[in-house]
Amino acid sequence: MGTTTVKWIGGKQFVGIDSTHHSVVLSTPDEGIGIKPSELLTIAIASCSSVDVVEILSKKRMPISFMEVTTTSEQDANPPWTFRKIHLHYKISGKNLTEKAVAQAIQLSEEKYCSVASTVRPTATVTTDFEIIAEAPAAPAEA
Repeated sequence: MGTTTVKWIGGKQFVGIDSTHHSVVLSTPDEGIGIKPSELLTIAIASCSSVDVVEILSKKRMPISFMEVTTTSEQDANPPWTFRKIHLHYKISGKNLTEKAVAQAIQLSEEKYCSVASTVRPTATVTTDFEIIAEAPAAPAEA
């Protein structure tokens, strides 16, 4: 079981510390210094899934050279501003990647491995899509 700590550092600024002693700065948008706490949830779902996808594709002997996941979300208009929709868009590149392998890796993450997706699924619809980006050719060796 993990233990996290959030320390108030002044104003509307906080530092979140995870069970391995790594930290992140959080704040309200008007403070302009840290991540919005609510958006940390969408970052968490994207990063949780990213770890899974990288690992799954690696086990399939399809290592990736680039991945970026962008989230978009919709929340209720009134407090407590519950998330109702979260969409993850994956951009991914790697040698010999196939659409089938990428789709399967994302599906396994979403349905089986990602604890954050599993946690938010009762209140938010989580959707995904992806695009495979062609790898840039290697630069020619200098003579």
